[in-house]
Amino acid sequence: MKIHSKINYLMFFLLAAAGIVAEAQPAAKFPTKPVRIIVAFPPGSSTDIVARVVGERLTEIWGQNVIVENRPGASGNIGTQVALRANPDGHTLFMNSSAIAVNVSLYAKPGYAMKDITPILQGPTTPNLITVHPSVKAKTLQELIALAKTTPLSYGSSGTGTTPHLDMELLFKSLAKVDITHVPYNPAAAATAVVANQVPVGSTSMPPAVPHVKSGRLRAIAVTSAKRSGVLPDVPTVAESGFPGFDDGTWFSVFAPVGIPAVVVNQVNRDFTTALQSPAAKERLAALSLEFTPNTAAEFAARLKTEVEKYSQIVRQSGARVD
Repeated sequence: MKIHSKINYLMFFLLAAAGIVAEAQPAAKFPTKPVRIIVAFPPGSSTDIVARVVGERLTEIWGQNVIVENRPGASGNIGTQVALRANPDGHTLFMNSSAIAVNVSLYAKPGYAMKDITPILQGPTTPNLITVHPSVKAKTLQELIALAKTTPLSYGSSGTGTTPHLDMELLFKSLAKVDITHVPYNPAAAATAVVANQVPVGSTSMPPAVPHVKSGRLRAIAVTSAKRSGVLPDVPTVAESGFPGFDDGTWFSVFAPVGIPAVVVNQVNRDFTTALQSPAAKERLAALSLEFTPNTAAEFAARLKTEVEKYSQIVRQSGARVD
């Protein structure tokens, strides 16, 4: 009996000691190998610009190579599908725009559901920008709407399902009650298509269009945000141009497949935030009218849910749909 008691006591001691040692072990190091960031849009898009600016700094922070891999197609759906098939250990992340919140309503079969995605960080945001080729005889939004009522017009957007696409559908077809033909491009190509006068009107996030506006190759008509952009302070808002309360933009954010450990989510959130707040990143992003406000993964998850609901209503109101 005494021997059994001693054995039981010894076993308890060993188990307790093992538990203490296990508890004292540090969390698994991350990353342990190169990290792949899948970008759901082509090179030169705003999503790509943000990923590459951040990737340079993350390589220093993590001591591992950060590989930016562009997997464009179907307005971001292809890249999202590819990323969601990856092992959810944090070594494959993906960046998408606000299109990820639009497409679940716009597309009959987007190829993913929001429950399959782990939101990590809402990255920089930018107003969308309506531009025209300099030959277009409209210098204000109201003049552009009037022109569209008398002359068939087309506009190039950053792609089907992007917020620049939905903004134009809502603004022209739902609010102004005028038809205008949509021609989807990728973000950078949409701006250059207007420069080349392949389409007379453009609607993109600001980064692809700002250099062309400043060089005089595009004329800026209006920004979609509630306030004017500091990069183009002379360009009025849509709200100022006859549509009070109009306020929208595009954000570029970080996600992972569902199942990624919470400790990795929090570290990626912190490290991306550090990278975005580095002086070099802030300077480059600000020049393109990209603004970043730190947020937690939980805050972004709540915001994302609201965004999905908002764009679902806009899709219904605008009548846009992709089967």
